[in-house]
Order: sequence, then structure tokens, then C-alpha cells
Amino acid sequence: MEIKIVNGSHHPLPGYATPLSAGMDLRANLDAPVTLRPLERRLIPTGLRLALPAGYEAQVRPRSGLALKHGVTVLNSPGTIDADYRGEVGVILVNFGAEPFVVNDGERIAQLVVARHEQPLLVEVDELDVTERGEGGFGHTGKA
Repeated sequence: MEIKIVNGSHHPLPGYATPLSAGMDLRANLDAPVTLRPLERRLIPTGLRLALPAGYEAQVRPRSGLALKHGVTVLNSPGTIDADYRGEVGVILVNFGAEPFVVNDGERIAQLVVARHEQPLLVEVDELDVTERGEGGFGHTGKA
């Protein structure tokens, strides 16, 4: 599969860190560093615009190292980029850490995972089939 991409940033195209990586690293495209205070959220530009094929989406996901080391994550995780969206890919970062976090130009701030999806036809019915689980929801098994 090929994805058309416009790179309006001053960084190389996203790439995979290892041969079996699922996500490509997205980089901040900034004119100046951005400081995220604790509990602050900001839209960080990437300078990238995509044209995904029909039946695919791109998911913007957090980077585990930023989350573990600094408490910085993607707020609407995963963020969805639809196949018909042609605007710039932005990353909503939030700082859940105790200290301010500085986002620098070119810093890897998120991952981009491309995934196939379907649009099912919803069929309204009066009731659903019975299963062993039934309506058991969060914590229904009693196991930690």
C-alpha cells in the first residue's frame, strides 16, 4: 500500500524505528519550543498532510517513553485521521507529569499507525442473543 503525503515540515518523512514496528514516529514541527505546564494540553503541529486509501484510518498514539519518563501523552488516544481528511496532522499532547515539559522542534512526540477499518450497516432489533457473559461489564469476573 502507498500513502500520498505532503511534507510541509522541515524534517524527514515519518519512518519505522525497527523492521517490525507498527507505528511511525511523528515529529513536532515548531518555530520555537513549546512548554507544557502540568495538566496543560496543546495541539502540536507536524507539518504533514495525508491521503489515506478508502477503508483505512491513521491512528495517532502516544510514545511510551514520553508517558513513562515525563507523564506526557496523547490526550485523545488514539486520535483518528479519516481517509477523507486532508488537513495537517496535529497531535494533542497533555502533560500529566509534575514538572513542565518542553517540546522541541523535531522531537518525536507520537506514533502513527495505519489500520484497516470497516463501516458496518447497523440493523435495529428489539433484543439481542443471549450469551454466558450477558450484561456483565467492568470487573464482572471479579478478577484483578
